[in-house]
Amino acid sequence: MARRSKRYIESRKIVDNTKKYEVKDAIKLLKTFRPAKFDESVEVAIKLDIDPKQSDQLVRGSISLPKGIGRSLKVIVFASGEKDTVAKKAGADEVGAEDLVKKVEGGWTDFDVAIATSDMMKLVGKLGRVLGPQGKMPSPKSGTVTDDIETAVKEFKAGKIEYRTDAGGNVHALVGKVSFSEKDLEDNINTFIKQIISSRPASVKGVFLERASVSSTMNPGIMLQV
Repeated sequence: MARRSKRYIESRKIVDNTKKYEVKDAIKLLKTFRPAKFDESVEVAIKLDIDPKQSDQLVRGSISLPKGIGRSLKVIVFASGEKDTVAKKAGADEVGAEDLVKKVEGGWTDFDVAIATSDMMKLVGKLGRVLGPQGKMPSPKSGTVTDDIETAVKEFKAGKIEYRTDAGGNVHALVGKVSFSEKDLEDNINTFIKQIISSRPASVKGVFLERASVSSTMNPGIMLQV
């Protein structure tokens, strides 16, 4: 079992693990934790009552949060010809075709988002085993396979986030920084939760969202009432 820091243990003592907090109250509590020496990220984790082995029950997509996420994402683009130039002008951190595919195939994944034009997917498709487990594989559903490269790059550079369920039926998302105002964090969290609820697969019956929590980088999770 991982050894917890003194800060984490102190924070855990003021969280009632038997209680589910309203989003507004959870943020107020999170703000009382002893701060770290850096601006911690704030993340929401949601457990869904789905069968991750069923492809029609997977939840995946992308969303631009109303208050951003507090940092610019590193974006790469698989494109050639004119789209290569468009991607670079839009602010992509790296652009390429076969050369970029080989680089990633060799294990390079030092980026947050990978975008591909539709004609490049015949090459990018082979990267599933590298990018799939990290949630970075381009997909039309998440808006990362598109021919509108300029818009996609600008949106993701500005903080548009991707989300997808993992093998345990959980979905995670960065929703801001501890330095954000309480109102901004509340807006981002509520927007993300509503997005997940609206993404409910038609094949899922009964309870969909089992539980949700919010946490900062160095502190314990706080269960949410949603």
